[in-house]
Amino acid sequence: MENLHHFRKSYTKFQLDETDVNKNPFKQFNIWLKDAIEDGTFEANAMIVSTINKNLQPSSRVVLLKQLVEEGFIFFTNYDSRKGQDIKTHKNASILFFWEKFERQVRIEGTIEKVPDFISDDYFNSRPKQSQIGAIVSKQSKILTSRRTLEDEIQSFNENKEIKRPENWGGYILKPHYFEFWQGRANRLHDRIVFEKEKNNWNIKRIYP
Repeated sequence: MENLHHFRKSYTKFQLDETDVNKNPFKQFNIWLKDAIEDGTFEANAMIVSTINKNLQPSSRVVLLKQLVEEGFIFFTNYDSRKGQDIKTHKNASILFFWEKFERQVRIEGTIEKVPDFISDDYFNSRPKQSQIGAIVSKQSKILTSRRTLEDEIQSFNENKEIKRPENWGGYILKPHYFEFWQGRANRLHDRIVFEKEKNNWNIKRIYP
């Protein structure tokens, strides 16, 4: 097995100070997301969503942020999926963004709940037709005997029938109570600025790298 001890990178591009960040963590996040999007960063809206099941076993996967609103971060999935089942059991979850080119990551912790149906309907109706059919046909996270089975199910789907959002597919919103903005620095002495929510206010502090 390859020894990874010498895989190192020195982060030297930017710095982050608590006196410079926007006092609203959503606005600060938007600044960093905009930087990544405008730079052409691949899948700038990709985030790792971590949930926990009834046995307190954590599980993580990459999904795409599809909407950022004042209350939180919205993504869409099958409600019967593993993450959907986790969320039914435990509302606490976290999301993580990492933009390698900018040497930045953002950790966000909060609670997850379903979005109203009209938001899920609007997004589903905006998707390409084949993606809509995929969402209808896929029994996400269930055992699949072969790839061919899935392809046959999609092929046999009657495209002339009405295509509408299935009841077991839609959006979730993570409502944060914690943000951590991480800016890589030289010698692993990274900048870490934390926002913690207390009632309706955000307390800002620096923590050790």
